[in-house]
Amino acid sequence: METILGSIIGGLGIVVIVIIAIAVLAGLFLVGQYNGLVKLRNRYRNAFSQIDVQLKRRHDLIPNLVETAKSYMAHERETLEAVITARNAAESARAGVSPDNAGSMTALAEAEGGLGSVMGRLFALSEAYPDLRSNENMKQLSEELTSTENKVAFARQSYNDSVMNYNNKREVFPSSVIAGSFNFGPAVLFEVADESERELVEVKF
Repeated sequence: METILGSIIGGLGIVVIVIIAIAVLAGLFLVGQYNGLVKLRNRYRNAFSQIDVQLKRRHDLIPNLVETAKSYMAHERETLEAVITARNAAESARAGVSPDNAGSMTALAEAEGGLGSVMGRLFALSEAYPDLRSNENMKQLSEELTSTENKVAFARQSYNDSVMNYNNKREVFPSSVIAGSFNFGPAVLFEVADESERELVEVKF
């Protein structure tokens, strides 16, 4: 009788150990999924901060460029004012943006698209002013702005890649269960509405 009881107790002990082992493995798996989501979220947030740095530099350069152009383009006051207005709108959108908020990202993309459009118009008009195009300060500012535009484009591509990796992770099973349970919301791509901003890269002074 004792032998039978011993066998039963021994068998139950093995079952308990197996159950504990499964619970531990499941816990480790869930922790791994959670940590993976956190790492990917931190990665796209950091990638966006690189865009933010370059956009701030862009916004800081534009008033100097407009100020330089003013003395040569007195008859283009409307365009110069439009550039400053668009720049201020883009700076305001940048100040309130969060890569986790679709509304603020859309507002930033639209503001940057609008800024790119009026900047393209400014550079097109400047072609009619040879003295402005030969101005050393204008050349330097234009080169800095072009370099910044290229950095924005590179940072945007890196950010969008990070967003795609994060969104893929949060949408596939089983990490989707963890994402839903711990409020890992979708990240938002940064796609400038008006691609004419790329015209800046083509400008040569």
